[in-house]
Amino acid sequence: MSYLNPVRNITFDAHDPYALAQFWSTLTGYALEGSTPDDDDVLISSNQTGVPGLLFLRVPEGKTVKNRIHHLDIQPPSGTRDAEVERLLSLGAKVVDDRRTDDGLGWVVMADPEGNEFCVERSAVERGLVEPM
Repeated sequence: MSYLNPVRNITFDAHDPYALAQFWSTLTGYALEGSTPDDDDVLISSNQTGVPGLLFLRVPEGKTVKNRIHHLDIQPPSGTRDAEVERLLSLGAKVVDDRRTDDGLGWVVMADPEGNEFCVERSAVERGLVEPM
């Protein structure tokens, strides 16, 4: 017999789980699930069946090495990759490595306020996956 074990949450270690959850909530549009700034674990959720939430757990130590899961890839549903990079910079993200190419392809490696890396890829519109709004 074969089993399907869907991923329920993707978990991040954090010094300040609430603040980091707020950052990722704004980045993804996921809802903050009834938490307070003093909570040791904070969940944000897409509220869509089968889509994993992001769980932030308080830990005392800081990030010292590269992420073992590596990172999340973010694809904006509309607009452009470059506009999304600018939006995320205004939220407190930092550019770690710019892999954009002269022909408009590539991605940008960014880090959230606690140093967790993620990539911003071309949007679904730029990839021709959806029509511009």
